[in-house]
Amino acid sequence: TYSTCSISSAIAVLLCIQTNTIGTSNADFPVDDPGMYQLNITLKRGQNLAARDRGGTSDPYVKFKIGRKEVFRSKTIHKNLNPVWEENTCIFIDHLREPLYIKVFDYDFGLQDDFIGSAFLDLTSLELNRPTNVTLSLKDPHYPDHDLGSILLSVLLAPKEEQKEGTMLMRKSWKRSSKVILSMWSLSIIFLRLSDMHRKSQLWRGIVSITLIEGCELKAMDANGLSDPYVKFRLGHQKHKSKIVPKTLNPQWREQFDFHLYEERGGIIDITVWDKDAGKRDDFIGRCQVDLSVLSREQTHKLELQLEEGEGCLVLLVTLTASAAVSISDLSVTPLEDQKEREEILKRYSTMRMFHNMKDVGFLQVKVIRAEALMAADVTGKSDPFCVVELNNDRLLTHTVYKNLNPEWNKVFTFNIKDIHSVLEVTVYDEDRDRSADFLGKVAIPLLSIQNGEQKAYVLKNKQLTGPTKGVIYLEIDVIFNAVKASIRTLMPKEQKYIEEENRLSKQLLLRNFIRMKRCVMVLINAAYYINSCFDWDSPQRSLAAFVLFLFVVWNFELYMIPLALLLLLSWNYFLILSGKDNRQHDTVVEDMLEDEEEEDDRDDKDSEKKGFMNKLYAIQEVCISVQNVLDEVASFGERIKNTFSWTVPFLSWLAIVALCVFTVILYFIPLRYIVLVWGINKFTKKLRSPYAIDNNELLDFLSRIPSDVQVVQYQELKQDPSHSPNKRKRNNPG
Repeated sequence: TYSTCSISSAIAVLLCIQTNTIGTSNADFPVDDPGMYQLNITLKRGQNLAARDRGGTSDPYVKFKIGRKEVFRSKTIHKNLNPVWEENTCIFIDHLREPLYIKVFDYDFGLQDDFIGSAFLDLTSLELNRPTNVTLSLKDPHYPDHDLGSILLSVLLAPKEEQKEGTMLMRKSWKRSSKVILSMWSLSIIFLRLSDMHRKSQLWRGIVSITLIEGCELKAMDANGLSDPYVKFRLGHQKHKSKIVPKTLNPQWREQFDFHLYEERGGIIDITVWDKDAGKRDDFIGRCQVDLSVLSREQTHKLELQLEEGEGCLVLLVTLTASAAVSISDLSVTPLEDQKEREEILKRYSTMRMFHNMKDVGFLQVKVIRAEALMAADVTGKSDPFCVVELNNDRLLTHTVYKNLNPEWNKVFTFNIKDIHSVLEVTVYDEDRDRSADFLGKVAIPLLSIQNGEQKAYVLKNKQLTGPTKGVIYLEIDVIFNAVKASIRTLMPKEQKYIEEENRLSKQLLLRNFIRMKRCVMVLINAAYYINSCFDWDSPQRSLAAFVLFLFVVWNFELYMIPLALLLLLSWNYFLILSGKDNRQHDTVVEDMLEDEEEEDDRDDKDSEKKGFMNKLYAIQEVCISVQNVLDEVASFGERIKNTFSWTVPFLSWLAIVALCVFTVILYFIPLRYIVLVWGINKFTKKLRSPYAIDNNELLDFLSRIPSDVQVVQYQELKQDPSHSPNKRKRNNPG
């Protein structure tokens, strides 16, 4: 968490500088004003920490919090009750009223981390510019008499460095002149400098791309002498999990995962290998680590890592790349408002640079302005709202506005777009000091549905995005992207989110997926009945027309007519939409079932402590979840095909038309044997040309970008209350 001076604080700083400069030349830097402290902390070690694992040890790490915000998290020391960290951090604070809150946890991979103990450090007891060694005894509020060990720190409280630098600059200018003139020009320069520092501090330091290739000679965990291995990755709060490869000790995964790198010095990726067991806890096979600080940037490293506490090794490809432009700033500092910066962004995504850096598809700017009439989450009838903005795995958040149902944030978020079919998610939470934040509302906005430069009020929805909750949020969004890059990216695998809720068994969800799949199957059954009725001559006119059409098509059939027929179907639906005869129907059945599912989820949350019979039958529950997921995949596949032809996402339908035109021309002019020959040569030589290439199916990747009927309902924009009509404005787009 980074803290910067507000405008009022900056003015106070400059006035203090001016006063000190005129009055005395050697006055100490003023430290009684808010927003002017820098706390340097060295986390040294822990002593006699409480054991939280079965082996009588712990895997401790430490969190520092100030004013309800986490400001630092240490690395994890595995299997040690006397860990040595020797980690440094620098925290900027506005005042000394809030103590430093230290919490120590035991890291459990894949499970909820265990609490070891906590302590407070009163910042008002520290002397300025004097290093102090502090030993803090850890306590648990629920067990105050237990000895949980201690944490050793070295702390130094000092005036903020950037403000000292500003003082020195002002004093030098005073020496060069007999008067100090505090002009608006110099004031604006300092504001811009502070804003630039704030923006830079929020950038990701880099992106780590990991390709999991294979495992070799893993440990056998099952009675048949084999295992069902899968791999878990963790870098800080970011997690990934590979697929399960059944019944093998030499699994082939060939999966790719991306992590964001927050620290300049790198970080350590924890990797654990597990054996999947149905009906009981998964068996631990082994662990290893990747130290990113020793790897060079912009280079792919092939690593063969021996597993500790187990047998065998993993083969990985690890690539560290430069950071994308993901940032947060105040409303006064927006990239698209700066004409020069805007022109550079437009140039970067122009048609002339369509083949430069194919992963950089576009640029997204989100202005989170304010919210109105939010839900009261506290007993006082107020809330402490803050806003989280997510685009795939990029996640940024605003500051918290305390005790307010109509907060104003006025923050600008910028993201690099890697997939134009991504969905922007904006969620409002209520901050709570001692427990997880309360959900207040959420909106999901597909990037392709955004109208640039329009300030708009979005009605907040519930967690399932099916119905309204209390409040609206005002956003202004701009999207700039290269259509050629976006089209090519559509045919590549979709980015997997590492922050997703795990699937759980739900009667309503299982029923919903079954009905969705049944509707898709019924379309095929009805088509079969229709064709069969032509053979039975139930309607002589229809059967005669079908017979003539059959003779004509079979006699003149060529392979290129298949994509041509699909092209005609797409064009026919497009002209129906243009003529006002839109055949796309609002799926009220799916929406009603989603609302029913939400009610059931609420009941499940209230009764979560009551362990039912089904929760004890883990094997049956896992089979039911698998069936539930398969039904969802099959139904979604059919719905996505339907939505392609019904122009649910016009960009993708146009892309399908272009592809079908190309296929029609190719099949018309090139004999089929040549096409099959080229396809076969490519398939047989692909592994020879690129041994570690990840297999993908372009058609399935294309369909994965098309929303299913459930997603169509979730992404629909709700009608807002007339009392919350926004002040819309359109900005002229140069170029």
